[in-house]
This record gives sequence, structure tokens and C-alpha cells, in this order.
Amino acid sequence: MPYSAEEKKRVLTRVRRVRGQLDALERALEEGADCAPVLQQLAAIRGAINGVMAGVLESHLREEFTHLAGSADASSGSIDDVVTLVRTYLR
Repeated sequence: MPYSAEEKKRVLTRVRRVRGQLDALERALEEGADCAPVLQQLAAIRGAINGVMAGVLESHLREEFTHLAGSADASSGSIDDVVTLVRTYLR
């Protein structure tokens, strides 16, 4: 879970955006939309979910690594490396 109020607000905003995308997908399916736009919407939703997951995971990793290392400076490079790796995997 995001630890700061700003991070929490950012995650909730992204979740609400995903909800809007899901609602649009539902409407498209109900209206019998062509496959190409439906597939494009599904890909966008998948990307948005991966973005939310990456953000929450990044927040968690930064909190845990900082806590374990005892200071923010001691683990900053390692955290950045792990976050980059995770974001690359989630694409």
C-alpha cells in the first residue's frame, strides 16, 4: 500500500482511470464493437493495471529497502535498479 498521502492519491487516480477504461470496454462489448478496438482497449487496460501494480510495488520496495538499510542514501542505487527491473518486466 502506498505510504504517503500523495502516493495514495496517485494510485487511487490510476485505479479510477482503469475503472473508466473497463466501463468503456463493457459498453463496447454490449454494443457489438469490432474486434480491433476491443483488443486495443484490452491492451490499454492491461498496461494501466501493470502501471498501478508497478507503482504500488515500487512504493513498497522503497519503504522496505530504506527501512532495512537504515537510511535512504544507503540503498538508493539498489532500489532504483530493482524498480527498473520490475518496471521492465511489467511492460
